[in-house]
Amino acid sequence: MSAPAPAPQNPQPSGPPPFVRDLDVLVRARYPLIYLVTWEEQRLDTILQQMAAAHSKDLYFWSITKGLRKVSGARAFAPLENTHQPPDALAAIEKLTNASLVVLKDFHPYLADPIVVRAVRELAHALKSTFTTVIILAPKLDIPLELEKEVTVLDVPLPTSRDLYELLREIVIVVRQGNRATVDLRKDHVEQIIKAALGLTLSEAENAFAKAIATDGRLDASDVALVLEEKRQVIRKSGLLEYFPPEEDLRNIGGLDNLKVWLQRRGNAFGEQARRFGLPEPKGLLMLGVQGCGKSLTAKAIASQWRLPLLRLDMGRIFSGLIGSSEENLRKAIQLAESVAPVVLWVDEIEKGLAGLGGPGAGDGGVSARVFGTFLTWLQEKTAPVFVVATANKIENLPPELVRKGRFDEIFFVDLPMEAERRQIFEIHLRRRKRDPNAFDPAEIARLADGFSGAEIEQAIVSALYDAFAEGTDLQQRHLVTAIRETVPLSTTMAHEIVRLREWAKTRTRPASTLPVEPRMLEPASARGRG
Repeated sequence: MSAPAPAPQNPQPSGPPPFVRDLDVLVRARYPLIYLVTWEEQRLDTILQQMAAAHSKDLYFWSITKGLRKVSGARAFAPLENTHQPPDALAAIEKLTNASLVVLKDFHPYLADPIVVRAVRELAHALKSTFTTVIILAPKLDIPLELEKEVTVLDVPLPTSRDLYELLREIVIVVRQGNRATVDLRKDHVEQIIKAALGLTLSEAENAFAKAIATDGRLDASDVALVLEEKRQVIRKSGLLEYFPPEEDLRNIGGLDNLKVWLQRRGNAFGEQARRFGLPEPKGLLMLGVQGCGKSLTAKAIASQWRLPLLRLDMGRIFSGLIGSSEENLRKAIQLAESVAPVVLWVDEIEKGLAGLGGPGAGDGGVSARVFGTFLTWLQEKTAPVFVVATANKIENLPPELVRKGRFDEIFFVDLPMEAERRQIFEIHLRRRKRDPNAFDPAEIARLADGFSGAEIEQAIVSALYDAFAEGTDLQQRHLVTAIRETVPLSTTMAHEIVRLREWAKTRTRPASTLPVEPRMLEPASARGRG
């Protein structure tokens, strides 16, 4: 059995985390009301106990179940009678004579009561002449308008790699003392496990490490997958982001060679070597183009190519729920993405999420504009290594602020595949279905599929497979030819929109393919014929 290796490289600076230093400043400055947004009550209990001791303050905890009780200082653990209800607790806090830190746990639901809001405002005014600070501890930010000028908000970040290392070290010591399991961790194994645990609370990370040990009585490099599964559960429970396993590959995407080269040159730009070279971390890219031409598939392949987690942000989920929750939803999604960085954040069909940006008459009270403004500011100012991959099909729904330089590293236009690219796509999908492309004539198929998107080519192959299966024979060239001729591609039904999209992209985007657009594709599809 071996203990973990030394802490990972580039550890956090010594001393308390920045948010603890910020909180300490606010307490010393005698701020009356502080709102801490966190799930981690136990972690904050420890921090606040240390802070109360450092400032020689009494520490009180309040909850609806236990009322107001003293947990440090003289006569600790002494409950105050008749303080279970919020108004009674607030009245009791105002009467405290000693300098105190008072923590109100899960107090946010009671801020919907006008009586409680009024009592909080009066308490805030009364505490300005004292050395008592009230801290609201809640997993979500929910402040009524009346208290916006009274309350100072601090976001409590999730544990750092240093925090997780210390937790893992403590667990290994306990396991070693009890001889309960075998620990076989090298330095690189420790770093992999800690990297996998980033984004979890300390409690969740502890559960993940314990589960890894309980599964096979060992803690080793193979447990990275179990820790990642715990992270998937956390992301899934958030309801705002989706986790995608890195399964796709850029080699499984036909064409788009210009985009592929751009991505390959930035694949190693997240490491420390790139920072020493003077390179900033890549911000992201925006892919515009025709539906079904590989934008979403490329987003998945980027994460696999760079060996980074892939999270999908659904703007529809951000705007779901009650009015006023959308900004909080986006804030939580961004915080979660940054906590697991470096990561690829995929925003699919971003224009659909911005549909409410129609001005004051949009009917959402300006929520869409505020959310969009928050998203734009984050894109411009973010420092965490979150590579944003946004895709869009309808350029008329994109506000000009989104497509200007600086938001993304590059804007690519993904057009319908050219003939050589269509041949590649056919060969890729035939191999995926365990068919030898050399047994067919991909050149003829690519020629017949003029104007087809990659998705339409795949569906033509699927349709041909159904026909062959119904006939009781293996897939043949004639099945593919028939399926292609029976398919009406999007380039026919939406010819004018595609031509307009190309014209818009000429001077605003970079082509994802180095192949020039075929002259025939610039004509209306109805005039080209179907071969």
